[in-house]
Amino acid sequence: MPILLPRRSLLAASLAVPAIRTAAAQTTLEWVAGSLGGGWYTMAAGLASLIREENPDLQVRVVPGGGLANPTRIQNGQSQMGWGIDAFTASAFKGEEPYTAAHSRLRSLGTGYSPTDHYLLGPKDGPTGMREILTTRGLKLGTPQRSSTDEMSAQRILRFLGTSPDQIRSGGGRYLNGSYNDIAAAFNDGQVDYIYICLARPAAILTEIAQGRRSAKLIAFPDDVRAHMKGTYAYAEASVPVAAYPSLLTAPIMVTAMDSVVLAAENVPEAAVYAMTKTFIKNKGQRLATIHASMEAYDPASSARYSGCPLHPGAARAYREAGVLPA
Repeated sequence: MPILLPRRSLLAASLAVPAIRTAAAQTTLEWVAGSLGGGWYTMAAGLASLIREENPDLQVRVVPGGGLANPTRIQNGQSQMGWGIDAFTASAFKGEEPYTAAHSRLRSLGTGYSPTDHYLLGPKDGPTGMREILTTRGLKLGTPQRSSTDEMSAQRILRFLGTSPDQIRSGGGRYLNGSYNDIAAAFNDGQVDYIYICLARPAAILTEIAQGRRSAKLIAFPDDVRAHMKGTYAYAEASVPVAAYPSLLTAPIMVTAMDSVVLAAENVPEAAVYAMTKTFIKNKGQRLATIHASMEAYDPASSARYSGCPLHPGAARAYREAGVLPA
């Protein structure tokens, strides 16, 4: 039979025991980014460093990944967080093409971290119309690796215009897949005449091509192509000013665009996501721009409105405290 002590005795005993302070457990998360040396990898590494500076008990390890595969990696528990693309994250969450099952475990820390333009680049003395270019027999087109967001976007436009990689090849043309460096070299060497890429501004590959031996220009995206990509797949659009690429443009052009989303699995601790999101909000503007110029565009008010997948509760809490999300 247990011995019952008077409440006063219990209180005295508790006061007599010295307080024991337990060390806070360190949380380590894996962030799946983009290819080594690419913009996403650089940005994730910079954010991981910033997170560690302000939250010593929170460690983020960055690993290579890719826009299409990252949501599935997070859904399956291989990585706890990572980069996603707004339009493709929405497709993943709903289980729509190119995904075959709903990625219900995806949560976000918002969007707007790195606006990404789509570019079609070709020879300076070539045609100026996207439809004419992409449907011409004998087209030689280079895109990044198959199933990248760049290549999937290019295929969606080709399908809208009534063609495909197979039709390009069967018509005597070439549809080349490779790294950014590979397709840039292929353009400079004349192995392809056009390349389709999706990169945050300023895109190093375009700057390098502009300084290369083959004169080039950027091609505008027609109204109907942009409308199709927005209405069917939830892409955005953007105006690229001449100042961004003065050697490749003589006037601003409209292009299809997309944006980067920070994703986290639903089971990542709320406290960790809250700390990370709060760090991003605090350092918006010049501090984030020092990591990558495109990150200066991050705006908590618009970031919190992303609806492609639900906000993680920790991110929602941080945005509410910042006054950009209703209580």
